[in-house]
Amino acid sequence: MRVATLNLWARHGSWSERREVLIAGLRDLCPDLIAFQESVVTDDYDQVVDLLGPGYHVVHQEQGEADGTRASIASRWPLGEIRQRRLAVTTRVNLSEFAGWIGLAEVLAPEPLLFVNHKPSFRLAHEHERELQAVHATRLIEEVLGERGLHVVVAGDFDAPPEAASVRFWSGLQSLRGTSVAYRDVWQWTHPHDPGHTFTPVNPLVKNGNWPLEAGRRIDYLFVRCHGNGPTLRPENCRQIFDRPVNGIWASDHFGLAADLQAAR
Repeated sequence: MRVATLNLWARHGSWSERREVLIAGLRDLCPDLIAFQESVVTDDYDQVVDLLGPGYHVVHQEQGEADGTRASIASRWPLGEIRQRRLAVTTRVNLSEFAGWIGLAEVLAPEPLLFVNHKPSFRLAHEHERELQAVHATRLIEEVLGERGLHVVVAGDFDAPPEAASVRFWSGLQSLRGTSVAYRDVWQWTHPHDPGHTFTPVNPLVKNGNWPLEAGRRIDYLFVRCHGNGPTLRPENCRQIFDRPVNGIWASDHFGLAADLQAAR
């Protein structure tokens, strides 16, 4: 199955031009599962449906920002149980912002799995919140799993680099709040010597936007949950998507990620 994650940057910038690049790129990519961040849903517009076209089952974050910005999950397979939660772990988490959220979708694929979109707090000084949100997110995943041996894929814009405590926690490299988990970082697994920056001044939408001094970070991730002696899915590949302009048009201020995964035997 092909899984992906992408921050859409809402409808900022030259949206009509970006829209055409995104439509062409997403329909060429043809993901089976994709997590979107900064997707826009209003009473008369659904950005995810607009970009992907027919053939997807879509679930959106229930409460977005005033302009409709939120996070979303899309699946080619039908969806079973859906759980979502605002991760308002401290008073610094602004409830008028869509960040600080996790959504879980049971995917009724031939080999069922749990697909998770995680969007923690984005502010640079909020690593404390991201740590707490990571712990709450993983506990919710375990609660939903129960005794079921489902595959789990976690995708999202984590707004933290690999060396941050919140990401190290997901990766099984350190414990937080008296608990620990183990998820395999698919990019690091397949590109161990490539920093793989997904938010970078190489993209002019970053340096010409609200982050003029951004030096470049890898903050977008695909994770596979480990069970027993390792992850239950293995990647055939992992690559960045929308990481170059098309006729001078950049699709988003983030590069996305896509990977082809298959069950480990």
